Amino acid sequence: MKSAYLLGLLLAVFCVTGLCNPDTEEAQTGDQIQEQQLSGINPDFSSIYTSNADFAFHLYKKLVSEKNQENILFSPLSISTAFALLSLGARGTTLTETLEGLRFNLTETSEAEIHRSFQQLLRSLNLPNDEFQLSSGNALFTSKHIELLEKFQEDSKLLYSTEVFPANFQDSDLATKQINDYVKKQTQGKIENLFDRLDKNTIMVLVNHIFFKAKWETPFASSDTFKEKFFVSENKTVDVSMMGKAGFFTRIFQDKELFCTVVELKYRGNATALFILPDITKMKTVEDALSPEVLNKWKNSLQEREIQLYLPKFSISSNYELEKILPAIGIKELFTDHANLSGISGQAKNIKISKAVHKAVMDVDETGTEAAAATGVEFILTSMRFPSPIVINFDRPFMVILYNENNILFLAKVNNPQNEHHHEEEEEEEGAADKSGIKGNH
Repeated sequence: MKSAYLLGLLLAVFCVTGLCNPDTEEAQTGDQIQEQQLSGINPDFSSIYTSNADFAFHLYKKLVSEKNQENILFSPLSISTAFALLSLGARGTTLTETLEGLRFNLTETSEAEIHRSFQQLLRSLNLPNDEFQLSSGNALFTSKHIELLEKFQEDSKLLYSTEVFPANFQDSDLATKQINDYVKKQTQGKIENLFDRLDKNTIMVLVNHIFFKAKWETPFASSDTFKEKFFVSENKTVDVSMMGKAGFFTRIFQDKELFCTVVELKYRGNATALFILPDITKMKTVEDALSPEVLNKWKNSLQEREIQLYLPKFSISSNYELEKILPAIGIKELFTDHANLSGISGQAKNIKISKAVHKAVMDVDETGTEAAAATGVEFILTSMRFPSPIVINFDRPFMVILYNENNILFLAKVNNPQNEHHHEEEEEEEGAADKSGIKGNH
C-alpha cells in the first residue's frame, strides 16, 4: 500500500507590476517600523489568534457564497502572513485597509505588535519536530528595474525571514521556470507549474508557502476501510473509500444550537484537526455562525467519548485568484492604481498588486492528513464508565479546521471527497469562475 501522510501546501503569490520612475519621492517620514521599537514588545498572541480566525471565517464565507457546491481549501495563516509582510511597504490608507482587512483592530494592536507577533509565530512554526514536518517561508523575486528600499529588505528579513532572489522578468520563460522550480522544491514536489507564464511587466513576485506532513496519533486500520456512498447532495452520491474505527476514544462535542457534531482527531507531535459534521440540511446554519467565538466554544466544550467513527479518504485542491476575492472582505486599494506601496521602493511609482495566486492541497487517509496543522492537548483515559459508543458517519459534506497553537493553518469544506464536478454545473459556472477569482478544484 502506498505510504500516506498529511501534507498541507499553501502558496500566496503576488505579482507586482508597475512603472519605474527614478524621480519618485521616497515617503519615509514617520512610517517605518524601527527595530528598537520592536525589541521591547511582548506580542499579545491572543490578538493574532483572534484576528487570524476572524479573517479565516470571513474569507471562508466569501468563498462559500461564490462556490457553495465545490470543495473549499485555503490556509488563512499563509495568506495573512503574505499580506502582513506586504504591508511593511504599504503607506497611508493602503496600509490601514490591508491590516484592517486582515481583521486587526489597530486601536488595540499597533502595527509593530502585529509584525512582531508574526515574527514569533513563524519562528515557532519552523521549530524542528521529530514527529511531524511543518515549515513556512517567504521569498521575493525582484527585477533589476526595481531597487528595494534597504529598510523594507531589513524588516522583511528580520520579521518574516524573507529570502530575496533576482529574476529576469524580461525573459518570461526563464523567470517562470525559476519561480516554479523554487515552489516545487519548497513544497517537496506537491505543487508544480504554479505559473503558466509570467507577464513581462512584472517587477516583483512574493511567494509564501506552508508545508505540513504528519501522521495520526491513532491510525486507521486499512483493513477496516470499505466502499461506501457519500451524499454530495440529496440526489447525488459518489463512491468513496470509507475509513472506519470502532471503540475509539476521542473528544467530541454535539452542538445542539448549531445542529452539528465536532470531532477532534490528533496527529503525532500535538497537531490537531477538528472535523465538523452538520446535521442533514444544516450546513448553511453552521457556516453562517462561524466565528472565533464559536470555534472557542467548540474547543472548550469537547468531552472525551467512545465513538464509532466513519471518515472518507479524500484528496482535494484549490486555486484562487485573491485579487478578485479579497476586495469583497475589505482589502481593496492594494489592487488599484491608488495603491501606496512606496515603502517597498523609492523608485517605483504607481505599483500595485496585479495578481495574487493562492494554491492548496489536502490529502486524508488511514495514516494521516494533508494540510497544516495544530496543537492538541493529550488526554489520558481513566477507569470511569462511558456511555455506549456514539456512531458518527461523515457520509455527507463536512468541514475541517487544522490549527497549531490556536492558529488556523488550513480551513476546508469537503463537498465531494472524489473532487469530481458535475459536468452540467461546470458548464454553467465556468464564466462565473473567471469573475469570482475561484478557478475551481482539481
